[in-house]
Amino acid sequence: MATSINYDEVEVGTALPAQSFPVTRATLVQYAGASGDFNPIHWNERFAREVGLPDVIAHGMFTMAEAARVVTDWLGDPGALVEYGVRFTKPVVVPDDGTGALVEVAGKVAAKLDGRRVRVDLVATSAGQKVLGMSRAVVQLA
Repeated sequence: MATSINYDEVEVGTALPAQSFPVTRATLVQYAGASGDFNPIHWNERFAREVGLPDVIAHGMFTMAEAARVVTDWLGDPGALVEYGVRFTKPVVVPDDGTGALVEVAGKVAAKLDGRRVRVDLVATSAGQKVLGMSRAVVQLA
């Protein structure tokens, strides 16, 4: 599968479709099972508070992966994602209230690069706070 997005048709400032990702305690348990990351800050409220967190928090790598979905969904080909990196700035707090948290992600083409590649900058927030900083992806376009 190759991306159908043509480099020549993309401009700096092109917005990617924004997405919102719900995160519940059940989501965290599923991710823990899949990743093998059973750190109690991701499922045990008492422990999370004892170590100074406001509540259970989402796994950083889970948050990072959800943000990347905005890019890979836009591309239509996850293999076109060449580089991806973030800085974790704030935790995604996931209350046990039946609703959980929401991670909202928006992105835009920030630069056109050589070799038919572009850099996409992402903004990921939860509860009104930026949860990922310097979230950038380099993608290969057609």
